[in-house]
Amino acid sequence: MNVILIAVIVLGGIGLVAALILFLAGKKFAVHEDERIAKVAEVLPQANCGGCGFPGCSGFAGACVKAADKGSLEGLLCPVGGQPVMEQVADILGMKAEASAPKVAVVRCNGTCESRPRIAEFDGAQSCKVQQMLGSGETACAYGCLGCGDCVAACQFDAIRMNPETGLPEVDEEKCTACGACSKACPRGIIEIRLKGLKNRRVVVLCNNKDKGAQTRKACSVGCIACQKCVKVCKFEAITVDANLAHIDAEKCKLCRKCEDECPQNAIHAFNFPPRKPKVEAPVADAPAAPAVNPVPNVEPAKEQEKA
Repeated sequence: MNVILIAVIVLGGIGLVAALILFLAGKKFAVHEDERIAKVAEVLPQANCGGCGFPGCSGFAGACVKAADKGSLEGLLCPVGGQPVMEQVADILGMKAEASAPKVAVVRCNGTCESRPRIAEFDGAQSCKVQQMLGSGETACAYGCLGCGDCVAACQFDAIRMNPETGLPEVDEEKCTACGACSKACPRGIIEIRLKGLKNRRVVVLCNNKDKGAQTRKACSVGCIACQKCVKVCKFEAITVDANLAHIDAEKCKLCRKCEDECPQNAIHAFNFPPRKPKVEAPVADAPAAPAVNPVPNVEPAKEQEKA
């Protein structure tokens, strides 16, 4: 009986000492969180998509508070909540939210099944990442979409789907939050987060192939061949060619669409523009009528009268 009692007392004493140590350690090393972080986190969408560049919504809330202490929220944006959420965050922190241009995910590949014929058949895990690790995929283009839908699985907002006819992913602009999850999931980096543009209109080079022109044309009939015709026709210096690939600067582009008309490969596409009016050929003007020729009068009778 005494042995049991002693054991209970010893264990109880150890427990009390351990609790005291933990209490003192908690006081000593306590981390006091700013109350504003919790308030900011409450208005965030809690998607934890990472599109803001921070680990989850709580990380973004902490970054906003630190930025507010420095006097500016510049460069901070919740892609899911957009401008309305940032205005709420700014109001909580006593700041002014700067207007940010809306963005959207764009698939920079135009190589449909017809444009990029298959040269191999992959019989393995349906994953773009796996195909990229094992080789160049099922087509001759080592830069185009692999078509397994890793981007679809990564999207939390059901904003992207695979088109069974073209074999390419398509983005639903109404659902897309520009969080960047699909872009990060693509092993070839063909999905770009771009400015939506004025009235959601934009002109984009739908190609990611960096091979030389002849090799690109063999792999895909609509790939960019870096002919630079689009560069020459652009008056706003919005197009550059780097590593055998043209790229349009969304901030400089004036949406004139001249580059789209000039591209011989049909690699440049315009989004959300109204249908173009068919060109009406000017009517051919009628040939002017030949001037009337006055008949030469017959002077013979007059001469005969003079002789008479």
